Amino acid sequence: MSDSGARSAASTTDRGEPSLARRIGLPSLVVFGVGDMVGAGIYGTIGVAASNLGNAVWLAFVGSMIAAMLTGLSYASLASRLPRAGGASHIVYRAYRLRWLAYVVGLTVVASGLTSMATSSNVFAANLAVFLDRVPLLGAAPAPALVLAFIGFIALINFIGIRESVWANWICTLIEVAGLLFVIAAGMRFWGSVDYLETPTAAGNPRAGFDFSLIASGAVLTFFAFIGFEDMLNVAEEVQRPERTMPLGIVSALTITAIIYIAVAITAVSVVDYRDLGNVELGAPLQQITSRAAPWLPGWVFGFITLFAVANTVLINYIMGSRLLYGMARDRLVPDALGKVHRKTRTPHVAIAVLLVIVIALALVGDIAALAAATSLLLLFVFVIVNVALIVLKRRSDEPPGKFELPAIVPLLGALVCVGLIAARVIRVITDPGESAMPLVIAGLLLVGIGMLYVARRPAVQLDDSR
Repeated sequence: MSDSGARSAASTTDRGEPSLARRIGLPSLVVFGVGDMVGAGIYGTIGVAASNLGNAVWLAFVGSMIAAMLTGLSYASLASRLPRAGGASHIVYRAYRLRWLAYVVGLTVVASGLTSMATSSNVFAANLAVFLDRVPLLGAAPAPALVLAFIGFIALINFIGIRESVWANWICTLIEVAGLLFVIAAGMRFWGSVDYLETPTAAGNPRAGFDFSLIASGAVLTFFAFIGFEDMLNVAEEVQRPERTMPLGIVSALTITAIIYIAVAITAVSVVDYRDLGNVELGAPLQQITSRAAPWLPGWVFGFITLFAVANTVLINYIMGSRLLYGMARDRLVPDALGKVHRKTRTPHVAIAVLLVIVIALALVGDIAALAAATSLLLLFVFVIVNVALIVLKRRSDEPPGKFELPAIVPLLGALVCVGLIAARVIRVITDPGESAMPLVIAGLLLVGIGMLYVARRPAVQLDDSR
């Protein structure tokens, strides 16, 4: 075994402290990524997208797949160069050598995970309450109690070990993906029954023809259904042979997710009129599809699947957040205690405990939809910085190349796409009176708040590039 391989397999750091355990192989990494992206993305997006884009909604997913793949390829290349738990935070410092920027990027990603966990925990509690209410001996349960029990259970799995967390992720992902595959299989006999290039504009005015600008706007809408591939970077220190496994895992997860999304989109408009898919009064889009394609299926099935999809979102974001804080602690950006690893479970137990307290507090606040939208918007800001970071590292002569290299045009296009998505959101707020500016305001306030935290803490120890 080479020296680097020996270090990868070691159970302790050079200082004799326990390290994270490398127990994630390629299949588990791919499932981790697919489970993170699929989640509620397609469930919540397909109806709105179809009502805006008509039968051509599948093309919007093709466009958003290409846009997401550009940044995904950049993450894959960076993962082959710097497979560290610090993820984007460590990469940003390595490229720009600015501690404050690494701090802002790291906490921005953590904030995104926290809001996702808090929002999803409330969704899980609401859906579980519906099922419990049907059980005569149990009846309704207080929502706060369900939220606390759920978050505590996810935290326990995270603490017990990465192998157990991966097993839970496999179960949840297989169930949620099986639900989508069932929709595709049940509705496939309807394929070919409509014009898949028909848009609302073309339908209302046949002379309008195919509307590319409409498809582009749809790609902006559906892009966020691919958010999640970036979380894979933060488990790099628990992945076997990460220099090779990480790039293949990221690209494979994005490809599989895109195929599923496109197939679901084609099935949706084939089975149900696109004008009805976005009508919530007629039911959730996937329930509308199954009520026609598989009327014998009980209505509660997709509610049951939703429980696993939401639980998976919380589990994956919990893993991501705890590993990111662990990596930032090793880079001396946050308190050293957050970088401690439990000797028996080989998990960052202090970081897990801190996140538990914060998530519970956020979940009990109630509706944080605007905060969640703001952090999703900030992820685009992170993507721009990370894409440019790859260009900077590629141009630096003293930086060793990775196992998966890309031409500079790929991260450049990735950065431009993300800038365009941010600009599209800003323009929409300015030009559409019905579009709320609150997410933009909150995003700005979050950046200011994180910056103030950095100034207040002033990390005393310089990052060690040799580690």
